[in-house]
Amino acid sequence: MAAPLDLAAFLVLAGLAGLGAWLDLRHRLLPNWLCGLTLVAGLAFGLAQGGWPAVASGAGHALVALAVGMGLFALGAIGGGDAKFYSALAAWFVIEEGFRLLFSVSLAGLLLALLCWRGRKLARPSGSDAGSGSHHDMVPYGVAIAAGAVVRKAALLLA
Repeated sequence: MAAPLDLAAFLVLAGLAGLGAWLDLRHRLLPNWLCGLTLVAGLAFGLAQGGWPAVASGAGHALVALAVGMGLFALGAIGGGDAKFYSALAAWFVIEEGFRLLFSVSLAGLLLALLCWRGRKLARPSGSDAGSGSHHDMVPYGVAIAAGAVVRKAALLLA
């Protein structure tokens, strides 16, 4: 059975991730205040659960994730908010969880992209390009980032 602090951490992570997913779906925006709050909360729970080594590992993970995310942003692959949100959620995981978190988020992103593609095909008349090119045609990747982080944290909680 999970310790009360582990369960509290999961619930806070899920709440922040859920808020980010909703904001990205609704407004196509992941605000800086949410990314900052998510980062600070992740590091605070890291301190409470594993002490300073966990904080250092989570902060290192967040920095690596931010560097990679900013590179992807520079290439136009993701938005700046997506990069910051992923980095903030990475702080909730020790750096050794980096590839597992990335896999979880990537799988969620693939599923989301397929759903968005299929939804657009069903919503448009055959051969129509109506609405293409708008920011609403982009995949709200904050949803995949949130889902991947929550699933990964749940897997750790249940392990």
